[in-house]
Amino acid sequence: MRRLPASDPGDPDLRGPWLFLLRVVRLQGGTVALGATYGVVWMAAQALAPFVLGRAVDQGLAAGDGGALLRWALVLVGLGLVQAATSVLRHRCAVSNYLQATYRTTQWAAACATRLGAGLPRQSSPADVANAGATDAVTVGRVLDTTARGSGAVVALVLVAVLLLAGDRTLGLVVLLGVPLFLLGLGPLLRPLHGRQARQRGALGDLTGLGADTVGGLRVLRGIGGERAFVTRYRAESQRVRSAGVQVARTQSVLDAAQVLLPGLLVVLVTWVAARSAVAGRSSPGELVAAYGYAAFLATPLRTLTEVVDKTTRGHVAAQRLVALLALRPLLAEPAVAAPAPPPGSALVDAASGLVVAPGLLTAVVSAVPEQASALADRLGRYVDADVRWGGVPLAALPLADVRRRVLVVDPAPVLFGGSLRAELGGGDVHAAVEAACVQDVVDALPDGLETELGERARSLSGGQRQRVALARALAARVEVLVLDEPTSAVDAHTEARIAVRLRALRAGCTTVVCTTSPLLLDAADRVALLSGGRVVASGTHRELLAEPAYRAVVARGDAA
Repeated sequence: MRRLPASDPGDPDLRGPWLFLLRVVRLQGGTVALGATYGVVWMAAQALAPFVLGRAVDQGLAAGDGGALLRWALVLVGLGLVQAATSVLRHRCAVSNYLQATYRTTQWAAACATRLGAGLPRQSSPADVANAGATDAVTVGRVLDTTARGSGAVVALVLVAVLLLAGDRTLGLVVLLGVPLFLLGLGPLLRPLHGRQARQRGALGDLTGLGADTVGGLRVLRGIGGERAFVTRYRAESQRVRSAGVQVARTQSVLDAAQVLLPGLLVVLVTWVAARSAVAGRSSPGELVAAYGYAAFLATPLRTLTEVVDKTTRGHVAAQRLVALLALRPLLAEPAVAAPAPPPGSALVDAASGLVVAPGLLTAVVSAVPEQASALADRLGRYVDADVRWGGVPLAALPLADVRRRVLVVDPAPVLFGGSLRAELGGGDVHAAVEAACVQDVVDALPDGLETELGERARSLSGGQRQRVALARALAARVEVLVLDEPTSAVDAHTEARIAVRLRALRAGCTTVVCTTSPLLLDAADRVALLSGGRVVASGTHRELLAEPAYRAVVARGDAA
């Protein structure tokens, strides 16, 4: 039994969509080859049945030879048994090919998202990543699913042509020339279908992204009365997706009709030529029966080839999008030569703002422009390239994994994951973190306490509850440097006051930076820095800085003079 997903999915070929698909085939070449073998035997057994039936008519029925009739009947039964056995084995290989390719592609997409990390939203939308790991991966899997039947269809068509040529050259030529003409007849439909599927896929991704963004900001939309604007925009995007889908459906409907019409014409032509040959005395009754059987059988491999072309076209569209996603590279490069790690208790210095984060203290950063404080938090956590030094060592000279392990940045809208609340909080002293972040009331209200399943993104919790759970998760990590960007913006003043006191106590002796304008958090800080124009223009304790009009205006939510 093959275990999925594979421990090592291999590496994709990103030089183009066709090479990407070929790489997937090569990585599971053994199963693809086995499935193709079973597919060839399965389809060949069906193709030989009319030949055997024709021999039974001529050598058995027409000649009055019961022994010959029995022999050919037993051959026909044998072909049926071979067809039945190889049909099961072919299907098993086809399903295995489909699952392997789907899982492999999903693993590549997940690895890409992990590799890009925090830089992913700046290069691609969440909807594109989700669709790549789900819709596109399945589409690639369906391409691999057709390899077994497609191989059998090609061999069966060649076999039928050879058998017909051996009996009637005209019939053989009809098949040999008719199949390429049939495929050429589909060609004019495939190119527009390809382009329209790509446009529909792009429009659907945009609509999915818009829906996801709206669900995430639904409370804000309701607060500012923006539902009507969203509905108008969503309706317009939906119509764009609908229009693209109609265009695809129109082309697909013509293609589906061609899949019936063109094989039907070929079958009619083969039957007509065979009947004319029999009437003229050039063919025996058995050869006429065999020719009619070939004509009826031809519909199966021709439909299979059409399916292969259709799914391969869709797979090319999916592979094109996957190549574009997987080709993305992290915005932050690893240092060519890693510098020695700074010792614990080193100061962080941000050259752009002039901020010096003293080790072991709770430092607060105040800014009238929240984006400036958030940019500072990103620089301290090395989520952007900047001149930040830690103990005199450039942050960019340290391995990214070491920075992530020692410095944790919590943004204003942290994401929670599905699973139990205990799993969400991770390891460390969970109970101390729950107490410091004032999450105990949330735990008590849940039916199974810490073991309660939160669901997707913990949407069952309120915004303030999610923010406190995220704070508890950060505190439980017990990292060396913790950077909090507006950690209590959705919390009431009473709870915020308790968090301020408990945060200071729990992080005593640890380096903590809080970007906030909350007087309660600022009063608990050891040192406060005021940013103006992205630079530190004043520093001191909260009470000392209250004498500064610019500081007082920001803290009081007013405008500086």
